[in-house]
Amino acid sequence: MELIELNAKLREKSGKGAARKLRRNHEIPAIMYGAKKKAEMLSLGTIEFDRIIRKNGSMGLFFNLKVDGDSGEKKIVMLKDMQMDTFGLNYLHVDLHEVNLDTKVTVSVQVEAVGVSKGVKAGGFLQVIRRELDVVCKPADTPDTIQIDITDLDVGDAIHVDEIDLGEHIEIPHEVNYTVITIVAPTVDEQETEEEEEDLEEVVNEEKPS
Repeated sequence: MELIELNAKLREKSGKGAARKLRRNHEIPAIMYGAKKKAEMLSLGTIEFDRIIRKNGSMGLFFNLKVDGDSGEKKIVMLKDMQMDTFGLNYLHVDLHEVNLDTKVTVSVQVEAVGVSKGVKAGGFLQVIRRELDVVCKPADTPDTIQIDITDLDVGDAIHVDEIDLGEHIEIPHEVNYTVITIVAPTVDEQETEEEEEDLEEVVNEEKPS
C-alpha cells in the first residue's frame, strides 16, 4: 500500500451554491467519513488532486491526509467515490473514508493480464470481462493490481474468479463463479476476410509470369 500525500481544508458551507463557488476557485467539494466520528466537510485543491489521479488512476488509492484548520494530525483515508461531470472533465465531489490499518476494507483493484496466451498466438482474442475486482483486506495488504497469467490459455479457455488466489489475507467476495478473462475465437467475418485474402494472394501468384 502506498500512502499519497494529500492536503485539504475544512469548509463550513454546503449546498450547490457553495460547491459552485469552490469549483470556480479551483477547489473540489469533499467529505470525509469516519467509523466513530461525524463526517467532516472538506475541500481539495483541484490541481493537486488531478495530478494524483493522472499519475495513479482512481482505484485503490490511500492518502496521508493533512487537514488545515483541524488538529494538524495526518489521517489515513481511502478514496471511496469520485464524481465528475458528464464529459469527465471536471471533478464535482470526492468521498474519503478514514481507515484503521488493522481493519479490513473493501477496495476496487484493476485486473492486469500478464503474458501472451497461446490462444492469442493462434489467432484468438483476449477479452477482459472484469477490468476491476473488489477485494477485502487490510489496507497494507491491498495489491496495486490483480495480475493474472494468461500464457497457457488456449482459444475457448477462461479464468474464473474462483481460480484467482491472492493469498490468505486477501478475499475476493463473490456469490457466482463469474468469468474474469477469456480467449475467444475470431469472428466469422474475420475468418472470411482472412480466407478471402488468402484466395486473392493465390490468384495473384497464379497470374504472375513464370
